[in-house]
Amino acid sequence: MSEIVIKTEQLTKRFGDFIATNAITFEVQKGEIFGFLGANGAGKTTAMRMLCGLSTPSSGKAKIAGFDVYHETEKIKKNIGYMSQKFSLYEDLTVKENIQFFGGIYGLSDREIAEKTQMMSRTLGLETAMNKMVGDLPLGWKQKLAFSVAIIHQPKIVFLDEPTGGVDPVTRRQFWDLIYQAAEDGITVFVTTHYMDEAEYCDRISMMVDGEIKALDSPKALKESFNVSSMDEVFYQLARAATRSSD
Repeated sequence: MSEIVIKTEQLTKRFGDFIATNAITFEVQKGEIFGFLGANGAGKTTAMRMLCGLSTPSSGKAKIAGFDVYHETEKIKKNIGYMSQKFSLYEDLTVKENIQFFGGIYGLSDREIAEKTQMMSRTLGLETAMNKMVGDLPLGWKQKLAFSVAIIHQPKIVFLDEPTGGVDPVTRRQFWDLIYQAAEDGITVFVTTHYMDEAEYCDRISMMVDGEIKALDSPKALKESFNVSSMDEVFYQLARAATRSSD
């Protein structure tokens, strides 16, 4: 049996009377690329913050990399990587200094950091940019560097929150090549996006509408189930059904 690295049961987050994430239940397996889709305000980021140990759920259960989201948040943080649309890099440090800093934060030895620095400069094509300030890099380079830094410690799971926002289609495709390689190396990739074409790159996806998971399966199975040819059409049907039910 495949190892389950994310497991939630009726996970809920309330802010007063507002339910941001409503009783979501799902599992993610090791090495899987799991897409967490939905429009802005659907509850994606709220759910991810709970899974990362950054926000305490109001109710429900969840285990991340085998650790409980209520009582073992520090252990969760040590076993995950995280990247947001804002990249989480220090723009006033050089490329090399960013790699060294995050390697130290994640507990790598000096030898491991040196090896990772050399490997990243080669695989990312940054040999001539290692001493450049990150703030001076093109957006696509920042994006690829931020992802590589997020998995520098070989975490069990990497959480990517809208990682390809604002970049061109060619750079987005290159970024997904990095995701595929991470999954092949056994890292589970949990990615939120509002680009429906990126759903096609995932092994499975869940689709959230108004804080609830309304569909969960492989892209192929979902398109067959809704009898459509694209994930945009699947999402449109789900959103339309939600609108009708609220009327």
